[in-house]
Amino acid sequence: MTALVGLDVGTSGVKAVALSPDGEVLVTASQGYPLSTPHAGWSEQDPEDWWEAAQAALAEVAEGCDVAGIGLSGQMHGLVPLDGDDRVIRPAILWNDQRTAAECAEIERRIGAERLVELTGNRALTGFTAPKLLWLRRHEPDAYARIARVLLPKDYVRLRLTGEWAIDASDASGTLLLDVGRRAWSHDVLEALELPVAWLPPVLESPDGAGTARGGSLHGVPVAAGAGDQPAAAVGVGADWPGVLSVVLGTSGVVLAPLASYQHDPAGRVHAFCHAVPDAWQAMGVMLSAAGSLQWFHERLAPDVPFDRLVEEAERWDPGAGGLLFLPYLAGERTPHADPDARGAFVGLELRHDRGALVRAVLEGVAFGLRDCLDLLRSLGVDARTARVSGGGARGGLWLRIVASVLDVPLELTSSEEGSALGAALLGGVAGGVFSDVHDAVARCVRVTDVVEPDAEWRDVYAELGARYRALYPALRDVGR
Repeated sequence: MTALVGLDVGTSGVKAVALSPDGEVLVTASQGYPLSTPHAGWSEQDPEDWWEAAQAALAEVAEGCDVAGIGLSGQMHGLVPLDGDDRVIRPAILWNDQRTAAECAEIERRIGAERLVELTGNRALTGFTAPKLLWLRRHEPDAYARIARVLLPKDYVRLRLTGEWAIDASDASGTLLLDVGRRAWSHDVLEALELPVAWLPPVLESPDGAGTARGGSLHGVPVAAGAGDQPAAAVGVGADWPGVLSVVLGTSGVVLAPLASYQHDPAGRVHAFCHAVPDAWQAMGVMLSAAGSLQWFHERLAPDVPFDRLVEEAERWDPGAGGLLFLPYLAGERTPHADPDARGAFVGLELRHDRGALVRAVLEGVAFGLRDCLDLLRSLGVDARTARVSGGGARGGLWLRIVASVLDVPLELTSSEEGSALGAALLGGVAGGVFSDVHDAVARCVRVTDVVEPDAEWRDVYAELGARYRALYPALRDVGR
């Protein structure tokens, strides 16, 4: 049977999926690996672990299939430094590593915050790749002196799989080194930071061929350039045209809007990246604790209570939870406040509030955070007519009803929950000639199975509560510092 294979190189493990040309998921496989935190705020992994896990997952999903194409997606921003023999110099520094605050300030000082956002679509944030390079130069000069090439996580796996040195425009957007409007490395940024362009791989479009697999049963199979995890996930749910949002209710929360042209928020409050669709862009708001907020509540305050029971208790409360509000900044925040020191809070507690009210407030607080993201996207001219929702939180009926009503946008669920790996498989299908382009792949494989409409009564209540929610951050900003 003809199959398209997608491989997502995540933070906790790789996930592979084999997809039929009409979108049926044939088989999935996953392989985990460890995360190293040698110091507070550090987050590292051994790229060899990615490669070993990738080989095992690919072999599992490819067995018995005639694989026509392979696509890659993965965690963005991670730094993989290689020497002249393509050997890894030190463990990869990941997207969630927080050691580079001083280097972020240095970047904005050298280039100017306004000019940096104009070129790259983003402020200098600790997770991005460029600050990691400056950190290496300052703190590990011997390792820095050995660098001959720089790759991101999925692209290191491609190097091992195909021998090709490449990156796609969407993942390159997260390095803080790409001129996102031009879809090419920014010589202005590289010159200001004194970084050589020779270290950086050629920039391809996501469905472009980037070599063929070497060895084993996959030998000779075309491999697509692929995409960062969020652009790939957007393709996987069918957010390939302007007007369709991708809303992700994972550990973090994402509202992603495809754009027909490069648009950026001058204050850098939302990310502007190249999309996985050629000659298209995306604007993306990210909140750091979405489903993670509910997970925190469950683990810390009700570890022996099933999630379903907590949601049942929340359903007994009307919208607004009797005046109780939750600020979901448990791990700092990105959008709309790029503030790693932001903190969460329950506000408006009364004696009448019970556990169900607290859970309802958590669900609503996350929805208000997503609305903050959407409002910023709309300020860039985004026309949001509908949204495709994915992530673990997308399985909760009450939460989807709340989110649809707060966003005032219908939420569509699709037939598969494979996310980034599925989007990668579609890109692999384009590279392998199964689909004519990304839009053809989405049209043939992505199907809407259910729609959650905004509740008119809830929408009006939430519109009033939104103003109270937005007042919480400035009111509490200095309390916990």
